[in-house]
Amino acid sequence: MAEEDVATKAPESDAQESLVAGDTPAQKGPSMGEISKIADVDVYITKPSDYPHSPSKLLLFLSSGTGIHSKNNQLQADRYASEGFVVVMPDQFAGDPAPNTATDPNAASEENPSIIEKVKMGFADTAKSFMIDMWLARQTPEKVLPLLHKVIEGAKDEFADAVANGDGIYAVGYCFGGKYVLLLGSELPDTVAKGQALKDEEQGMVKSGPQIKAGAIAHGTMITKEDIEGLKVPVTMACTENDQLFPDDVRAEGQKYLVDKEIPHEIQVFPGVPHGFAVVGEYNDATIEDAQKAAFEQMLSWLKSH
Repeated sequence: MAEEDVATKAPESDAQESLVAGDTPAQKGPSMGEISKIADVDVYITKPSDYPHSPSKLLLFLSSGTGIHSKNNQLQADRYASEGFVVVMPDQFAGDPAPNTATDPNAASEENPSIIEKVKMGFADTAKSFMIDMWLARQTPEKVLPLLHKVIEGAKDEFADAVANGDGIYAVGYCFGGKYVLLLGSELPDTVAKGQALKDEEQGMVKSGPQIKAGAIAHGTMITKEDIEGLKVPVTMACTENDQLFPDDVRAEGQKYLVDKEIPHEIQVFPGVPHGFAVVGEYNDATIEDAQKAAFEQMLSWLKSH
């Protein structure tokens, strides 16, 4: 798949569903940053225009399943750079982004498809669902977290001034990336966080973390209550109402834990918008446009105040 093909339709999602009404073509326009490498991992890096002459903070940007070559993800990262952050967006999928599951726009535009076309679309949807399930099975914490750890350690060296200025590393996560912001804000066994083998069973499991100072997530994917219950750092969440990818009951249980443990948090639920609404896109729906702006301001304000 060519890199340009990875730039997906908006709203950005983890390709769990076909296109829905209100989707628009991927955002256009030049990106501010560039693809580079940190610790031999591909990363998209974007910086404030006056960096390093003005103090900046380091922000780890964890994207949806569409990855670092998505134009929408790059432009979303650029928005944080314009607000004073040095942004590092790693290829957390190691060259294996989510399969493109957008339906054929020509087929989708037919008001009365024939029976044969309906059968074709049914087979296509089944194949897409299978591909997504296989892709998700490959994207485990045991695979993703050691890669992120490498990038974090490399970024600490390359952007030591930004880390020092922010007294740590901040993180934002969209869709798939939301889960990993929570995990990076937790204490985890080194066998998971760094992919290290257990050296001495008698000494027990060694834990480390959290690896970030504060986090912000939007419409997280595959988040469990255990992900939230491990959290040790301040977090804000921009959520979608009735989101099957981050169910209301999981969010409610997680919020109870955050309250009980007195962990600083903020949770905003946006009704009437699709999963993926918070990533930039040229939307025709005013509700989505307003929610997108509000979610960005919510996340940006949280990062700046923590």
